[in-house]
Amino acid sequence: MGTWDIGHFDNDSAADFGGTLDDAAPGEREALLRSALLCAAGSEEFLDSDEAVEAVAAAALVAAQCPGGAAVTSAYGPKEPIPPLAAELRPLAVAALDQVVAGESELAELWDETEDGPAWREGIRVLREVLAAASPADAPVAGS
Repeated sequence: MGTWDIGHFDNDSAADFGGTLDDAAPGEREALLRSALLCAAGSEEFLDSDEAVEAVAAAALVAAQCPGGAAVTSAYGPKEPIPPLAAELRPLAVAALDQVVAGESELAELWDETEDGPAWREGIRVLREVLAAASPADAPVAGS
């Protein structure tokens, strides 16, 4: 994993995901985000770090459209605008982040082996809080 910082787009896989979003037609970007989130949220076995990284990046983009969400300003994030996203992606993003920090996550294991692990987990926690606060209490998690 080529990682250079703890930001949600500060690694090779997330930067590539941002490029994939830029290359997609505007109408296809939400489906790409949904797919990345579903991959992580639906993981029943060990979650691969590349899949987890894409889910974190997707969750950051969903959270950016939530009240209190921070804009994605990383130079490595997508350059093209993300269209307004369906609110149903918010609980899906929460479920994906829960899998990313779970015991069966390669990404969490890799970060936990570094001195920056606690700061990375704090960033995920803040992102999850924004998404959870903006998620309707009765919203089903798509794909589960």
